[in-house]
Amino acid sequence: NDERISQFCAVTGASPSLAVKFIQKYKRVDLAIDAFYSNSNTQQITNNLNAVFDRYKEKGGDSIGIDGTVALCNDLGVNPEDVVLLAIAYELKSPGVGEWPRKGWQEGWKNLGCDGTIEGMKTILPKQRQKLGKDSAYFNKVYSYTFDFAKSEGQRSLGIETACAFWALLLPHGLEGGALGHVTPANDDSEDDDDQDMENPDGSDSGWSPAYVDWWFEFLNEKGGKGISKDTWAMLPEFIRSIDSKFETHDLEAAWPSTIDDFVEWAKARLASGTAP
Repeated sequence: NDERISQFCAVTGASPSLAVKFIQKYKRVDLAIDAFYSNSNTQQITNNLNAVFDRYKEKGGDSIGIDGTVALCNDLGVNPEDVVLLAIAYELKSPGVGEWPRKGWQEGWKNLGCDGTIEGMKTILPKQRQKLGKDSAYFNKVYSYTFDFAKSEGQRSLGIETACAFWALLLPHGLEGGALGHVTPANDDSEDDDDQDMENPDGSDSGWSPAYVDWWFEFLNEKGGKGISKDTWAMLPEFIRSIDSKFETHDLEAAWPSTIDDFVEWAKARLASGTAP
């Protein structure tokens, strides 16, 4: 035992008493040394995360609030309205805008492979921004999470203004990166499917145009109403991915929310009037 303890201390620089604990638990010196460095690194990351968290948390509380979020964003060099923060909020299990509890903060940053420092967090942001834009499955997770993240406590729907603000962050990012890319349904009855799958130079067969995001907002503001239901929020990405550029393939008999059905009729009328997207 003395030889193993001496070897452990010589490699790690740890005290004999700490060496005994690791040797007793892991038996073999090599396993004990691996565990020591693993634990030390994990503890250092935890310490880093706590230090950063404590710098921004509210006085007398154990969460980062709105003011702390603004200061954090400033130090990270990121706009508080950058879409990447929705991905970070999802990963850190933030319950609402400008709310960062300590537990989610620690677990989330660790799961992202962050070393717990501001500089480490800066390196995570572009990776998550790219993943959100390109990865359809990941986009869906963050998008779905955003509904409850954005709505007021006790409310069942999102206010139209609030919904549009979050859509303005998410939809263009997903369209640009490909996470909301057009998916052409297979149709065995047509011999021209291969041609229809190709995007024409004028974009006529590329599905949802980025300009339709503004049309969607305009339609909602004209329509008015109490707000956006969770069903409408949830179904919009699938609609965007599947609809053709002229809204001709939309099935009114399918189980789409009525708001989406109404938008299709509104958009068709607008196209018929000669308004280009």
